[in-house]
Amino acid sequence: MTTFEEIFLNIFLMILCYAYVILIIVISGGINRVCNISQKTARKFLHIMIGNLPLIIPFFSLAIFPTLVAAPFILITFLATPYSPFKGVSNRLKGLSVLTEEGHQWGLVFYAIAYTVLAFLFSVKAYIIAVGILPMAYGDAAASIVGEKYGKHVFRLVARKSLEGSMAMFLVCFASLASSMLFFSYIYQFSFFSRILSLLVVSVVATVVEAISPMGFDNLTIPFFSVLTFLVYQGGV
Repeated sequence: MTTFEEIFLNIFLMILCYAYVILIIVISGGINRVCNISQKTARKFLHIMIGNLPLIIPFFSLAIFPTLVAAPFILITFLATPYSPFKGVSNRLKGLSVLTEEGHQWGLVFYAIAYTVLAFLFSVKAYIIAVGILPMAYGDAAASIVGEKYGKHVFRLVARKSLEGSMAMFLVCFASLASSMLFFSYIYQFSFFSRILSLLVVSVVATVVEAISPMGFDNLTIPFFSVLTFLVYQGGV
């Protein structure tokens, strides 16, 4: 493959990622009206679906492009918050703004920051990015949905949580990590079973971190502590 062809392929993949994220944002902004669900559930749908992007990263051949996919959304999500200095832009981003204000106002900004940092550091090993993103995308969403609907054994360390929500966080976190690691094992040619214990430990740490993180900040703490735990347990990259 020539240099031009390689760059073109990476740009094409980046455009596909942009299109996917924009489509998910649009769907999330209107799904509550169409399907009669809460905006909170719509926001969790957004978190989950965008959390699938690490599965595309191995197909980039140039390391800078995964970062270029994530970085612009730091600015976009910030402009959708009430803190945006450009209210006209915020109005144009109404669908995203509604999702942002329904939860922690900085939650989606932190989500984009975590994605960008991990993509910059680990784009050549996308499974490490997945270790940070999937607990936040799938595990945290499960904790919120299950905890709100079935949470009967409530506790408070920093924010109000439930044992049922934390159990859902752990189980879904491990299931999503194991599924993704099986996928990545075929691409990066490593033993899937050599990662199982690491994923169990990461799931425990992510569950604890979710339980003690203030609202919104778990979009930073879960990814970074999950990746740190994985790297320490595995003995490095």
